Amino acid sequence: MNATTLPRDRDPLLPRRPKGMGKGLALAILAHLLLLLAIAFGVNWRAHEPAGIEAELWSAVPQAAAPRAAAPEPQPQPTPQVKPPAPPPPPPKAEEPPPTPAPDPQIAIEKAKREEQKKLEAKRQQEEQEQAKREKAKLEEQKREEAKREDAKREQAAKEEQERKKQAAADAAKAAAAREAYLKRIQGMAGATGGETSTGTAMQSSGPSASYAGRIIARILPNIIMTDAIDGDPKATIEVKVAPDGKIIGRRLLRSSGVSAWDDAVLRAIDRTDMLPRDVDGRVPPVMELTFNPKQVR
Repeated sequence: MNATTLPRDRDPLLPRRPKGMGKGLALAILAHLLLLLAIAFGVNWRAHEPAGIEAELWSAVPQAAAPRAAAPEPQPQPTPQVKPPAPPPPPPKAEEPPPTPAPDPQIAIEKAKREEQKKLEAKRQQEEQEQAKREKAKLEEQKREEAKREDAKREQAAKEEQERKKQAAADAAKAAAAREAYLKRIQGMAGATGGETSTGTAMQSSGPSASYAGRIIARILPNIIMTDAIDGDPKATIEVKVAPDGKIIGRRLLRSSGVSAWDDAVLRAIDRTDMLPRDVDGRVPPVMELTFNPKQVR
């Protein structure tokens, strides 16, 4: 090789440039096409994965470069590599149901404990609700009892107030009657018939005379009839009620003598007497207490 034919700026030890890439490019395209055909026909579509294919690409032997003045030939665009269609996925296998695990005794015990705890909690809540209901009913009963006591107190206070008013009215009426009687006594004091030493307030004395009681007893004693002897000196006190004309209208035993025969004899004698004499003033006391003993008969 003549050194004068090389460019001045090129190293003489470097290989020469090839005159063109046409042959190398054609070989590369052919190799790729062969590779695609091998891949397309070598794929196993049934059960196993396609085996990989290896290919070695060799470049062309270096050649001497063409003169600088020669323009390089246009390089053809590489053909895009076409990928083969992917094999369809195998059909999914039917999933088998998972085996049922054997029951764990510990899990059953824990579940039973939880159920028992729930029952106890429900029972406790029910007891609390019942207790609350009982307390509410007791409180309402206490309120009713308190209302009854208050009503009873008000009624008692009203009765006491009514009684107090009645008593006040009676006291007022009694006081008014006393004042009226006092005024009447004052008005009639000039015509009173009592003595200078008399302490009474009436217009005239109304009590029996000193001898009137003896006259009454003397009238009744003859009517006492006794067939049996009486020992001692028993005394019977009789209350006698008399009309204004002297007629006996009632009698009763105030104090017994202790001898029923004597008491009965005195009461029968009063019934036989029927009429009593008038006092010296012409009047008869309406009520008298008379005492009788067997010695008066003797």
